[in-house]
Amino acid sequence: MTTKILSLWPPQIPSYFNAGHHIGVFLNAAYLRAAGHEVTALDAGALNYDWKRFGDLVRQQRFDVIAITNDFDNVDDFDRTLRYIRTLSPGSRVVTAGRLSSQAPLVFESTEVDAIVVSGDPEAGIAGYVSWLEQGSPAGAVPDGVTVRVDGAWHRPARPGRHLPADEWRLPDIGEIPYGAYLNMYKRDESKFCGIPDRRELVVPAARGCPVGCSFCDVPGVQGLRDRRLTVARTLEYIEASFAAQPFEYVAFYAPTFTLDRRWIKNLCDELVERGSPYPWKCATTIAHTPLDLLEQMARSGCVRVSVGLETLEPDGQDTLPRQKHIELTRFHTLAERCRELGVELNCFVIAGLPGTTAAGVERTVREIRAAGGRVRPTMYGNIEALRSARTLDDAALFNRQLLHPADAGSGEETLYDVVFGVEPSPTQVMASIPRRVELPVP
Repeated sequence: MTTKILSLWPPQIPSYFNAGHHIGVFLNAAYLRAAGHEVTALDAGALNYDWKRFGDLVRQQRFDVIAITNDFDNVDDFDRTLRYIRTLSPGSRVVTAGRLSSQAPLVFESTEVDAIVVSGDPEAGIAGYVSWLEQGSPAGAVPDGVTVRVDGAWHRPARPGRHLPADEWRLPDIGEIPYGAYLNMYKRDESKFCGIPDRRELVVPAARGCPVGCSFCDVPGVQGLRDRRLTVARTLEYIEASFAAQPFEYVAFYAPTFTLDRRWIKNLCDELVERGSPYPWKCATTIAHTPLDLLEQMARSGCVRVSVGLETLEPDGQDTLPRQKHIELTRFHTLAERCRELGVELNCFVIAGLPGTTAAGVERTVREIRAAGGRVRPTMYGNIEALRSARTLDDAALFNRQLLHPADAGSGEETLYDVVFGVEPSPTQVMASIPRRVELPVP
């Protein structure tokens, strides 16, 4: 049976933009198509959809199922999205899946959705829900990892959702991803979004899962503790086909801790060097998983930026981090110096308001990074444990990682806001390391 599905990132004004977070919309679409369904994929947020245009789509297409990707950043207009769907296409079933519903599923039980993917990979949960609908929605056979509404009552799953092995992932169709809109999102470097200004990015969803276990991170709860990743061959095949089809200028490897599997990274770098290192690329990892010899090999293969979850250089603050992230100042400076020598931009994630830190200590961390030639990407602390107790969309919206949660406000908050929203004295220069591709027209 073929089901007509809309895989949707809803209309929104983003507070932070990472194209990798949005790729789930297209991963879901590719997986559902492989199962034989008719799927439209739409990132209405990045495309700046107005509500009339969204209403036109919903009213005219009358999708059987609308799968809304939820995130910490897109809940402010979630109710309005549902209101348009319920009014203009009342026969559509609505399922939501994403980072937020895996952490705080009860938030969505307060909304008008029909189903909530609460665990496992989103595409597996959505596919399970669609299959359940096709079977007649039996109340006694709730899909794994999905909470469903039957006759006005919520039925929770008996088993967790499935984390798919990498060979079952379906990579997204670059033809439907609005990469031109993503390029526009990255133009203003002061926004500290994840992309590189004025260079066209290809996102490669290379790995899922992370065993590091940071208490403030959503990845272990959403993707699991076990690292799952594509083969090097499949990764390179996707990159080569994508660069042949569109004028991409660099690769953004989307993975929680990209260098976790040292053998995999060495294999990838060897293959890229053998090809002449044709693709500038960036990744995110930790300092502990970036030894200097590996960094040198990465640079030879085309790496132009390494983002590291530094979080803080305050000793008291590091006590709240996993042991692998306890970084001495000398070790940070050694890495920073090597990055400068190799021409690799060091991008440091810093958490303002992290327990155990002070406002003055956050300022010192930022000064140390900038003095060492690094780029600072600050976010506000979000307490994942507190988020899990949220019950409404308004509760969840307070954890947007730019504004302090009211429970965390207090002494030093003005300084923290100066860190997150202050003037950036050291804009990135890494685009100089990424040649423009002018031989292909921008679609």
